[in-house]
Amino acid sequence: MKPVHTSLLALSLLLAACGDKPASETPAAAAPAAETAAPVADEAAPKIPESPATDAAIRAEDLAAHLKILASDDFGGRQPGGAGERKTVAYLEREFARIGLAPGNGDSYRQAVPMVEISSEPKGAVAVRLPDGNTETLAIGSEVVIQTLREDPAVDVADSELVFAGFGVNAPELGWNDYEGIDVAGKTVIVLVNDPGFETGDETLFRGPAMTYYGRWTYKYEEALRQGAAAALVVHDDEGAAYGWEVVQNSFGGAEFDLPQPADRPPLGIRGWITTPATERLLARLGRDLKTLRAAANQPGFRAIPLGATASMGVSSRVRRAESQNVLGLVRGSERPEEVIVFTSHWDHLGRTFNAKDDGIFNGAIDNATGIATLLEIAETIARGPQPKRSVLFLAVTLEESGLLGSRYYVENPVYPLKDTVAAINVDAMQIIGPTRDVVVIGYGNSELEDLLRDRAAGQGRIVVGEPTPEKGFYYRSDHFNFARAGVPALYPKNGIDHVEKGEAYGRQVAADYIARDYHKPSDEYRADWDLSGLVQDSELIHAVVRDLADGTQWPKWYEGNEFRAAREAMGR
Repeated sequence: MKPVHTSLLALSLLLAACGDKPASETPAAAAPAAETAAPVADEAAPKIPESPATDAAIRAEDLAAHLKILASDDFGGRQPGGAGERKTVAYLEREFARIGLAPGNGDSYRQAVPMVEISSEPKGAVAVRLPDGNTETLAIGSEVVIQTLREDPAVDVADSELVFAGFGVNAPELGWNDYEGIDVAGKTVIVLVNDPGFETGDETLFRGPAMTYYGRWTYKYEEALRQGAAAALVVHDDEGAAYGWEVVQNSFGGAEFDLPQPADRPPLGIRGWITTPATERLLARLGRDLKTLRAAANQPGFRAIPLGATASMGVSSRVRRAESQNVLGLVRGSERPEEVIVFTSHWDHLGRTFNAKDDGIFNGAIDNATGIATLLEIAETIARGPQPKRSVLFLAVTLEESGLLGSRYYVENPVYPLKDTVAAINVDAMQIIGPTRDVVVIGYGNSELEDLLRDRAAGQGRIVVGEPTPEKGFYYRSDHFNFARAGVPALYPKNGIDHVEKGEAYGRQVAADYIARDYHKPSDEYRADWDLSGLVQDSELIHAVVRDLADGTQWPKWYEGNEFRAAREAMGR
């Protein structure tokens, strides 16, 4: 779920959250991808525009040519599962072949991505049985929201012991385990959102105010599942979550998308959120105080606390299955072809709606035709240049807007082993403001990839800066994150904000105007008067970093204390 920001500079970075949006920001009339069950590969070859006249240099006119095509009405908003996907995938396949990329998945440019759409409906209020025999009910919507990602027609949790598990964190590298000394198998855990570093502002806890992955609500459910819990409820507060309760209500009120789950590894039974007032009321009935428990949970050595009550809840679900496509192109290395740099960007967008005053097509010019155009330009430059010593995989992923599912599927089913993947670099929704004095790194302070970027940026006379709101956790909300979570060092660079002629205020205003006027709206269309010189600047910078990695021998490392470092070291890297 994505916060609503008031900082204008933060608005420019809101685009980093494209794959983690609340349902309220998705056009209600745009059909969800899973409603179209026909695989793309089974359809007749669509008619696509002629190839643009691009060359090996990174040029504004080449970027514009790709942008105009991908963001045109003919591509129907690039929605997965339908005609827009068929045309987009066909275009990418042809362009990959034209510019000299080999098929990236054996003899194919495609990787099929299966997906499921799950629509959960609560069976009624959440009922908590108190020690005195009375029952406290939590109203669905106004006090609690629940759902499941299990592919079952119904999931029920009955008489499940309630446990307050602090932040629900198990972080061995930080010496922190909220679950130590307690067995929560079959129980319902109540956990706080974010992490102790954010809550206290203590730089010695986690990463201080900057969110770690342990602070993400998705992590809370994942860890509860690993601990054997039957259900998990995250306590909502506006500051810790970075958005209001209405966002939570909207996000849990519609269909959810996921990858098919192996029968022996089903998702958490029931996941949900509970409001702070409802939590306070419930704890008071149990002789507890949320403020006191929160203070304890922020201290090292905290251990989960049984609450002496049981919870019952249930949902019924409708499940649909479908398929989409990742598109993969490879430049094979000359000396160490088994070592691979992965460059990602998502091709999908929101399709169209028929409840609009205009044409209703969500063209997604900035989100994310800019990213795909950048990928194509960098791919052509590398493919037509000297052969790199390492291989470079260009991975155009699907279903980013549905929860980063295309990149997640690749990481769970890698064509090239993750232990041989040197790094992942991702671009998503690049702004069109012209050349800047700075370049933003989302998740600044994570890995040695930033050192490479900093050196190359200095050659452009630019500086590297972090996003102004690291507590919002943007690093965990685009396709590079799936690689990071698996241990692969991942870099997410964004365009800067300080325009070389018009200054920082101008850059902020452009970003603010885009969010207010065009973001996830049919008006996100290509405009002929765009200044693409900044996108050229950014593309040249990112190309230089990719080339340094591809021609070098370095295996970039996560910085000490990073939550993904252990996963990388487990690969022997």
